[in-house]
Amino acid sequence: MKALFIGGTGTISSAITALAPQHGFDLYLLNRGNRNDLVPDGVTLIQADINNENEVREKIKDMTFDVVADFIAYDVEAAIRDVRLFQGRTKQYIFISSASAYQKPLSNPFITESTPLYNPYWEYSRNKIAIEEYLMKEYRENGFPITIVRPSHTYGDFSVPVALHGRNGSFSVINRILNGKKVIVHGDGSSLWTVTHNSDFAKAFVGLMGNIHAIGEAVQITSDESLTWNQIYHIIGSALGVKPQIVHIPSELLAKANPDFEGGLLGDKSHTVIFDNSKLKRLVPGFTATVRFDQGVRKTLDYIFAHKELQKADPEFDMWTDQVIEIYEAMEKQIMKHFS
Repeated sequence: MKALFIGGTGTISSAITALAPQHGFDLYLLNRGNRNDLVPDGVTLIQADINNENEVREKIKDMTFDVVADFIAYDVEAAIRDVRLFQGRTKQYIFISSASAYQKPLSNPFITESTPLYNPYWEYSRNKIAIEEYLMKEYRENGFPITIVRPSHTYGDFSVPVALHGRNGSFSVINRILNGKKVIVHGDGSSLWTVTHNSDFAKAFVGLMGNIHAIGEAVQITSDESLTWNQIYHIIGSALGVKPQIVHIPSELLAKANPDFEGGLLGDKSHTVIFDNSKLKRLVPGFTATVRFDQGVRKTLDYIFAHKELQKADPEFDMWTDQVIEIYEAMEKQIMKHFS
């Protein structure tokens, strides 16, 4: 079977790019060629910017595919472009949405694909919802062969799951834990979260590729392992050989202290989520996630510490973290002093 990935070298997609050829897929990647070192032997690179529609149309003019998957569509305009490019060229188009699109606040922490889509806190999630609605309309009215995939927090070699991080990713938090500096966890750290290793995600995704039963369906892909945020940080600390110095601060306060965190916290991470993956397991018989977080995070940390380019300092985020913790702890002392 012939497959085209738009993107293909990101956290989620790189694991699928590595696995799909092992399952018989003749795989093509369409991207700008910025991460060629992550493209396995035997995978064909079509170097182009997907936003340059005329260039892409010219490069694929004589090609058809069994599967097209877009890993970098973030607004409806991108989906409209993809329909123009791939209508009649593919038997299946897979859109990577997001589990953050599910209802916030949740009426029930047990999430299925039928959980309503509604997120007033995060534009990213609202855009994903709008794309889903557009693509399903194209499926109903014009037969565009859509499959929607909803990942939750998926990690791989490049980054560990953390509650908050700055523009340079999770390494600053790793470094703070390693050096005994205080780190922030939202709320009291007891809300449940689900993290999925990208190798597990890839197994499920490849099982949906070319799967006739997945056409017209939305499917969430996550592990079945639920952890509190406190447990996540202590597992990271254990892998580093230190006990993390956690400071709990309310999510609403953190969002006010830095509005950039509103979507990720109030629209996602501050809510307990438990995913029901029975639909996925019906579509991909035998699928189960096998990488526990304590196993996966050690692999990730080993990779990060072996690659200097992933060890990016973030002085801006460190300064913000120190200031917020200092102010919050001073406020706690004032309250305790007042009522003692």
